[in-house]
Amino acid sequence: MITVLEALNLSTEYLNKKGIESARLNAELMLAHILNCKRLQLYLMFDRPLDENELSLYREFLARRAKREPLQYILGEVEFYNIKIKVNKDVLIPRPETELLVEKIIKDYSKKSDFKFLDIGIGSGNISIALLVNLPDSQGIGIDLSDSALTLAKSNAEFNLVNNRLKLLHFDILNDDIHSLGKFDTIVSNPPYVSAQDYETLEPELKIYEPQIALTDFYNGLTFYRKIISFADSLLKEEGKVYFEIGKGQSNEVKALMENNRIKNLNIIKDYQGIERIICGELE
Repeated sequence: MITVLEALNLSTEYLNKKGIESARLNAELMLAHILNCKRLQLYLMFDRPLDENELSLYREFLARRAKREPLQYILGEVEFYNIKIKVNKDVLIPRPETELLVEKIIKDYSKKSDFKFLDIGIGSGNISIALLVNLPDSQGIGIDLSDSALTLAKSNAEFNLVNNRLKLLHFDILNDDIHSLGKFDTIVSNPPYVSAQDYETLEPELKIYEPQIALTDFYNGLTFYRKIISFADSLLKEEGKVYFEIGKGQSNEVKALMENNRIKNLNIIKDYQGIERIICGELE
């Protein structure tokens, strides 16, 4: 029988040979998931033998990760802003940078009652659910073109006990009538912002496994910003705000689009790598 320590050492060596970054951490997280324990608890059970079912599943996980399948898809879940979000290949994996977007909105609206927001391209529901959990007197509408994404967002909202405050709609933001959505205090979106050119250079974890439609606009990366900004005044209440996550090098262009459409008092926030990642502004 192989013990926990032996399995971790062998799997770390295997993942290193396959070029997986943070191989030991990946190995520990997958095994902890299989054993239904915290990662650090593994250090208290190094001598524990793995049974055949555990070992078989671990081998399956390792083979998938070696093919560069994202760890989050293998585990089927991710922590995002202190909540658990289920993920699959129908949605983008929530990332730490997006927590900055959520944090900014919570800070701006923590004292507002009856806060209503529109989440454009809701995906897994991570942004909306984090807002609803942390702003108890809030309601949201989440829209997406993908029925699979909406199904997952519904499941995540139910799991986090906010489904009664989140309305989900199948909606094509580029073609459907936006006036049917109503009026909001805030529009928030993390849209497909990778240009067609940059998409070709993405890492395999992104290009092969994450949904293309959620990553790129198949053009210059600005399609959804331009569209959302153009109708922001029709969707926002007086002094309403717009919050975007943006790609590297896009801040100047998105800023100009916002300023040209009566969205002022702009604020740009850098991510953990110093990249301008969040931009927000208020309707004039």
